[in-house]
This record gives sequence, structure tokens and C-alpha cells, in this order.
Amino acid sequence: MINWASYPNFSEKEFKCRCGCGLADMNPDYMGKLQALRTEFGRPISIRSGFRCPSYDKKKKGKGAHPTGKASDPGVSGPEAHLLIDLAYKHGFTGIGIKQHGMHKHRFIHLDTLTDEDHPPRPATWSYG
Repeated sequence: MINWASYPNFSEKEFKCRCGCGLADMNPDYMGKLQALRTEFGRPISIRSGFRCPSYDKKKKGKGAHPTGKASDPGVSGPEAHLLIDLAYKHGFTGIGIKQHGMHKHRFIHLDTLTDEDHPPRPATWSYG
């Protein structure tokens, strides 16, 4: 069970699966990296997608990162997205997906800490079409 008090800039509610199952099984090591990134970023980060149960991830056509508890999609755009990506590399995130087209309220940067064992190839950076 994760101690959400260890991550002062985030709440369990932000990371709950959006299907309604209520799961928010985030990995503590991942959350530690995300908190360190957020602290250095110095401004709020809204989480567009946090934990996903396997069935919801499949429905969203996910690739399996979110059900591990080692992935989230912070909603950022413009210069903030550029800064967040720079900091993500610095803080050791191994999967960085960039969606920066369309309406600003739908833009995000996927961040994960998966390894080659979890989800090859890692490290990896990609864009969403």
C-alpha cells in the first residue's frame, strides 16, 4: 500500500483508474521520481491518466505501462512541456511519449520508468499520431 503523504504534490484521487474500479496501485519508486521531477519543475502538474487496471488499459488501447503503476500522463503543453521533458530525462524516466497536437487541454507527456525486462525497448521516446 502506497503512503500518499510521501508525495505532497499529488493525491491518490489523481491516480485512480478512470473506469470506476477505484484502483490507484502506483509504484512507490515511480512516485518518488515523479515527486522529485515535480519539485524541480516548480509548478503544478495535473495528471491526465495515472493508474489503469488491465481491462481499462486494453479499452484505451494502452500498451501495458499504466497497469504496472510505473506510468502517468501529466497534462502540459508549450514551453512547460519542453521543460518537463528535459527534467524527465534528468530524473531517469525511461519512457517518454509526447502528445503536443490538438487542443491544449488534451496535450500531455507520458512518463514511465519501465525497463527492457518490463517493456522493451527502453529507454524510448515517441510521439503520438
